[in-house]
Amino acid sequence: MSWWTLRPRLPLLNVVDDRGEGPVVVLIHGIASSSVTFQNVLPLIEDRHRCISIDLLGFGTSPIVEDCDYTLADHASAIRRTIASLRLKEPFTLVGHSMGSLIGARYAARWSRTVKKLVLVSPPIYLSPGELSDDLERGMMDFYLKAYRYLRENKEFTLQNAAIVERFLAIPKAMDINERTWTPFVKSLENSIESQTTVSDLASVTAPVEIVYGSLDQFASEGSMRIVARMRGVEVHRVSASDHLIGKRLARVVAQAIG
Repeated sequence: MSWWTLRPRLPLLNVVDDRGEGPVVVLIHGIASSSVTFQNVLPLIEDRHRCISIDLLGFGTSPIVEDCDYTLADHASAIRRTIASLRLKEPFTLVGHSMGSLIGARYAARWSRTVKKLVLVSPPIYLSPGELSDDLERGMMDFYLKAYRYLRENKEFTLQNAAIVERFLAIPKAMDINERTWTPFVKSLENSIESQTTVSDLASVTAPVEIVYGSLDQFASEGSMRIVARMRGVEVHRVSASDHLIGKRLARVVAQAIG
């Protein structure tokens, strides 16, 4: 019996939106957010695609599981079970934003035959600071990892300053950091972002990969982007004057990457 089959059975996630006809596109948002993340993308693709938006485990309108570790494997497994329930007949395009892109990479590496294209939007791909040669990039990587650790280890500060934290994490107002979402928030931060294996996952993805991020993205690591851009089957699009969120300028490039 494999390690994957031993994973606890996770609940079905909420399919927030299922619209349009044509080749299927599945969209998954990032940490402490919801499917409203893609509000600027859907109008650009729904005329030629069936667009399925799913809220991640513990966020948006999906269930919260208190005894879950919220690892990349947990999130990917919950998405896999939800997609399997839809009985899709053909491989689909998987689009993830922020932490959702890290989960998407794990999903595509694990269930490669179900994914025909992987689109990662504003992915916070992090390596150990020691793996980067540039002093500034190493310093920024170290800063973010320490900041994330501080947020999850100081609950009272994080909840009392939720508005500031939301601005720092660039989380759309559709989802707050609060008592209800605290467990999935801190566990996802620690086990899916800080402890990610995204570069390794991308090396196992067989589908074409398109990465879209903004030149002003406050969470992008240029050093990491240079590394993944050299990987086989990966194409990177750097969009000027765009930040971490999917504004209209970034949305147009995402729509082009989806096809």
